[in-house]
Amino acid sequence: MNRRDVLRLSAAAGAASALTLQTVTFTHAGEGEEGGEETRTVRGRLPTGAPDFVYLPVEVPRGVREIAVSYTYDKPPVPSGTPGNALDIGIFDERGTASGGRGFRGWSGGFRTEFAVGAHRATPGYLAGPVRPGTWHVVLGPYTVAPQGMEYEVTVTLRYGEQGRTPKPAYPPERARGRGRAWYRGDCHLHTVHSDGQRTPEEVAAAARAAGLDFIATTEHNTTSGHGAWEGLWGEDLLVLCGEEVTTRNGHYLALGVDPGTFVDWRYRARDDAYERYVRRIHRAGGLVVPAHPNCPFVGCQWKFGYAGADAVEVWNGPWTADDELALAAWDNMLVESCREGYGNEGGGGDGDGGRSRWIPAMGNSDAHREPQVVGLPQTVVHAGDLSRTAVLEGIRAGRSWLAESSAIGLELSAAGPRGEHAGIGERLRVAPDAEVTVRLEVSGVPDGTVRLLTDQGEMRSERLPASGSGTVAWRTTASLASYVRAEVRHPLRGGGAAGLPGPMAAMTNPLWLERR
Repeated sequence: MNRRDVLRLSAAAGAASALTLQTVTFTHAGEGEEGGEETRTVRGRLPTGAPDFVYLPVEVPRGVREIAVSYTYDKPPVPSGTPGNALDIGIFDERGTASGGRGFRGWSGGFRTEFAVGAHRATPGYLAGPVRPGTWHVVLGPYTVAPQGMEYEVTVTLRYGEQGRTPKPAYPPERARGRGRAWYRGDCHLHTVHSDGQRTPEEVAAAARAAGLDFIATTEHNTTSGHGAWEGLWGEDLLVLCGEEVTTRNGHYLALGVDPGTFVDWRYRARDDAYERYVRRIHRAGGLVVPAHPNCPFVGCQWKFGYAGADAVEVWNGPWTADDELALAAWDNMLVESCREGYGNEGGGGDGDGGRSRWIPAMGNSDAHREPQVVGLPQTVVHAGDLSRTAVLEGIRAGRSWLAESSAIGLELSAAGPRGEHAGIGERLRVAPDAEVTVRLEVSGVPDGTVRLLTDQGEMRSERLPASGSGTVAWRTTASLASYVRAEVRHPLRGGGAAGLPGPMAAMTNPLWLERR
C-alpha cells in the first residue's frame, strides 16, 4: 500500500492521531461453506513519524465463525542508540474504533505474531464473542520506527461455519475469608500470557501463594481478557482483583481493582484531551489510578501526565534499581509539597476529578512477567478491615500500607504523644506543637540492615540492625519540627559501592503525619 491507498489521517475525539488504510474485502459475502476459509494479505510501508495508530478496515461478511490475523515487519539495522522498528497489533469489531473501546476485541502489543477471535474461544489477550458482519479494524501501533522506515505485512483469514456458543466469563469474587482487621500482603502489578507475560494464571496464583501473598491483581497491558482467566485459582486464602496496565505513549498506569470487564483505553498522549476522562471512568468503576514505574528509562514508559487524580504511585517496581531511587525522591518531594499546601492533614489519595491532589501514597509491586522474576518482590502490605476488594483498595488509597521485598520482613511504625495519643502508618497524630512525640519502629527479617527515619527535613535517625535482622528504634521529635515521619530499611551496600549512598531497599513505609493541634 502507498499513500494513494490512505483514506484519512485524523485525530479522533481527543485521542492520538490515526491513519486509516483502504478496506480489505472478501468475495464470499456470506456464501462460504462450512469449514471454508479465505485469506487476504496487505503490505505497506510506514515512514519515520508515522501516526501512533494505523487502522486496517476489514469487511467481514455473514457466516464467519473466526477471524485470524498474522503479521510481520522488517527490523533493519539502526545506529547505536537509535530505536529500531517495533510494531504492536490488536483488533476492534464492527462496533468501531471510537475512543472508549466499545468495539474493542483484543490487544497483544508486540508479544504475538498472530491471533484468532471467535465466538467459542479467542487467543489470550483477546475477547471471545460472535463474529458479526460489518467493518472490523485491525489496529497497528508503530511504537518506534527506524530511520529507514518500516515495511509490514498483515494477513487476514476468515473461517466460515457455525459460530458456537460464547462462554460466560467467571470473574473473581470480591471477598476472601481473610483474618478480619489485619495487615494483608499483595502484589498489584502482574502479567500472564494474556499480555506479554510467559506465566499462565495458574502459575502466577501458585507463585503468589508461595510468596505468602493474600491478594493479587491481574493487570494485563491494554486488555481485559485476564479478568475471566482465574476460575478455580482464587480461594479463601487468595483475593484476585481485576485491573489493567494502561500502556500509553507517555507512561503506564494501573487501573487497579475496577469492576470486572472494565476496559480503559490507552490510545492517547499527555498532549491529548483524554487522560482525565479515563481517571473518572476508573473511579466510577470502583478502582484506583496508580502511575506505574514513573521513572522507567524505556521508550514510552516515563510518566508524563502529572499526578492529579492519582490515588497512589508505584514507587518500587521489581528489584530495587536507580529508577526506583529516582521515583522515591520525587515522591518524597510530593510529600513535602503536601505539607506546604496543607494537604498532609487530609489523608491519602487523589481527589478523583483532576483537582488539587492530596498526599499520594506509595505502592510496591513486582511487575513480574516470567521466570526468574519473583512474584511478590516487592509487595504492598495493607491494613484493611477485611480481605475484600473494597477494604483493600480503601487501605491503599488512605496510605495505611508499607512495602517490603518479601513476606519474610516484618515492620511496625507508630507515634505516641504525651497524653496517650497514638497514630500508625497513614494516620495523623494531633498534638501541641512542642509536645514530645515518640516515634517507634520495629523491624524483623533484614540482617545487618540499616534503619532510616525521615521527615520533611530529611534523614533524622539512622541505626544498624544486628545480624539477626530484628531490632527496635525509638526517636523523639515534635510536630513543630516534623510534619511527617516515614521509615526505610536498607540492605548493606553491596560490592563496596559509593560511600554515603544507601543500600538497596528492603522495606519502606508510607508516612505517619504529625499535626499541630
